[in-house]
Amino acid sequence: MIDYKRILKNVKLHPEEYIIIHYSCQSLYDDNEGLSPRITSIVVMILCNRQTISFATHAIAEELGILRDKVIENYDLIERELLEAFYKFVTENKEKKWIHWNMNNITYGFEHIEHRYRKLTLKSAPVVLVENRINLDSLFRSKYGNDYVQKPRMAQLMDINGGRHRHFLTGPEEVNAFKSLEFIKMHNSTLCKVNFFEEVIELSIKGKLNTKSKQLMVIFDRMTESRAPRIIGGIAGLIGLISSIVGIYQAVFPK
Repeated sequence: MIDYKRILKNVKLHPEEYIIIHYSCQSLYDDNEGLSPRITSIVVMILCNRQTISFATHAIAEELGILRDKVIENYDLIERELLEAFYKFVTENKEKKWIHWNMNNITYGFEHIEHRYRKLTLKSAPVVLVENRINLDSLFRSKYGNDYVQKPRMAQLMDINGGRHRHFLTGPEEVNAFKSLEFIKMHNSTLCKVNFFEEVIELSIKGKLNTKSKQLMVIFDRMTESRAPRIIGGIAGLIGLISSIVGIYQAVFPK
């Protein structure tokens, strides 16, 4: 069981220790020309200052002077440059804790990115340690229960917390965007998801995240988390008031 209270407390107190990450890629199924999906964009956010850094196909291609209709035939070069830049960032931030959304395996996850890097560069990738990875979906399931929102959880959670962002793409929509060479569209979707993760983390810390969970204990936890500071402050104020009254009484009516 994930110790969500400890994690969220540490995120609140030490945001400088955390990076949020998400990425987009080619289809996760067997309809690609290769055996593993190509990476199209990676977005990271440095949590303490909300600064986002992008590693994106359209930007790399432009820097290399490659036109849109030439991207596919030059994709090995573009993707290699993208991943080289990303892993330079990883090396500089390897001690950070990385918050992600179900980036758990070689189909979609850190291992998938590492595999693409090894395939294209023939070098070992700087590894983000498993103990430094925090799955936001798993953290929310630990805090609010497995039924905290219906599947697909990311989209449903966005729907009940301010609405789906206009740049948000579902998996099939990202696949179609790749086929249409709409790399900026894919990148904007990745970017809006990273921003959303930061927003729901903040809402969860404040006890204001909307969920669909019906578990009474989960509801009670949310109420006590949001109200505890006010309750403690109220009790402290009441104790102070009683102490003042007792002091005045003793001064007016000394023994």
